[in-house]
Amino acid sequence: MNLQEWAQLKAKPLNVETEQAALSHQGNLTKPPGSLGVLEKIAVQLAAMQAQSLPSADRVSISIFAADHGVAAQNVSAFPQEVTSQMILNFAEGGAAIAVLAKQLKAQFEVINLGTVVPVEHRNVLDRVIASQSADISKRRAMSDAQLVNALNVGEEAVLRAKRAGAQLFIAGEMGIGNTTVAATVLAAAMDLTAQEVVGAGTGVSGDALEHKTAVIDQALKLHQCTADKPFELLRSLAGFEIVAMVGAYLTAAREGITVVVDGFISTAAAYMASMICPQTKEWMIFGHQSAEKFHHKVLVAMSAEPLLALDMRLGEGSGAATAVSVIQTACLLHKQMATFSSAGVSEKSD
Repeated sequence: MNLQEWAQLKAKPLNVETEQAALSHQGNLTKPPGSLGVLEKIAVQLAAMQAQSLPSADRVSISIFAADHGVAAQNVSAFPQEVTSQMILNFAEGGAAIAVLAKQLKAQFEVINLGTVVPVEHRNVLDRVIASQSADISKRRAMSDAQLVNALNVGEEAVLRAKRAGAQLFIAGEMGIGNTTVAATVLAAAMDLTAQEVVGAGTGVSGDALEHKTAVIDQALKLHQCTADKPFELLRSLAGFEIVAMVGAYLTAAREGITVVVDGFISTAAAYMASMICPQTKEWMIFGHQSAEKFHHKVLVAMSAEPLLALDMRLGEGSGAATAVSVIQTACLLHKQMATFSSAGVSEKSD
């Protein structure tokens, strides 16, 4: 799609009838009303998304979007830039946390390389290289118009593959040294905040290094002067290829009617931007967990999002979202297999 088509994208409406049917079904199950808490909400939410009163969450697709960032040259990460390529290979060989979780879930799993400083060749890595890295946002715009559209379309393609595979849940993971800096900068601009308000440890920077990271973000914000009312310009100026690809994936999932399980800080930054472009996109999101990254909680609050888990995780890769899938599957199982009061011969609560 071109940029105008992305700007005009519409989300698929939720099915109110199946939502109400699921809510009614929950009221007839052999339990006090509301006693399963969030699990009840998940089942009803999925019923609206899937247009069926007894939803399922068995078929999961996970796409890892990986890219390098020019801002890594400013020493904003505790790890060298070649780690991006090394981790892509680790994903492809099944050694990363998200790869292990994907096997556990029997998920469709793919790794997509949008551009790395150290080239990557592996049979299990999809080559969608846009450039070796996005530009250093503290000095110039992150990408061109063409690169922005290319990255959005890579995200669209991933979701369409998931749809062809019959996915009921889609998870976008990410990898890219420096991408917590980029995500924090995107959110600072989008939410009209200072660098100090959004910066966090990322891969483990602290002390003077954290102050330096904050200064780099502040420099990027002052240079580009991006505002929330121009989300594509904001992404083009401040984002990375993998973050833009996730934005494209989230928008496409909403258009196609596929539930997204959002991961941590970086994924939520992409989710926030997708919801700025098309506010109804958020209706198709379930937030997997609250990251230990400093600012993640505040972004979730700003989106009125209720994460399923809070396990002090900050790995990224989609790992928190994948961990939350078991909770979603449990919600569906209880919704479908618990007896009703009438089928079990159990007396309902008296008035």
